[in-house]
Amino acid sequence: MNKIIIIAVIILISAVAVIAQKTQKDFKNKIDSYIDYSVPIITVDELKDQTKDYLILDIRERKEYETSHLCDAVHIGYKNPDFTSLKGIDKSQPIVVYCSIGYRSEKIGERLLENGFTNVRNLYGSIFEWVNQDQPVYDNNEQVTDKVHTYNRKWSKWMINEEYQKVY
Repeated sequence: MNKIIIIAVIILISAVAVIAQKTQKDFKNKIDSYIDYSVPIITVDELKDQTKDYLILDIRERKEYETSHLCDAVHIGYKNPDFTSLKGIDKSQPIVVYCSIGYRSEKIGERLLENGFTNVRNLYGSIFEWVNQDQPVYDNNEQVTDKVHTYNRKWSKWMINEEYQKVY
């Protein structure tokens, strides 16, 4: 009987791993269908230990940002972006833009490049990939939170880290 239980557990663990890999592949395909790499990307692995080296711009709407954001991120927005925080910034300042998956941030990143900023990177997979890789997000008081605004129910399926609470 113990052998059967061990085999069943191994099969279950294997099935979960296969599903997780498929979901990650599906998420990558979704991202790649929305962005055209007009702004160079930076991965979570490349950014996670270097956040202090970048000006991080949150391109999501205010409600999304207020739910949670990357540490020290500056809210810019998308529909009516507020670029006043960029006045006086050296155009060679390393900048990372992010949103939910990377589409909106790529569009704002394009605008930054068109306006002479030379060192702009789009966070690949954006905040969803950030939390999917167990990176922290912060609330308005700069306290770590487990809440992430997932834009809407449809998009929330791409945030697969069950340690985080989906808000939309």
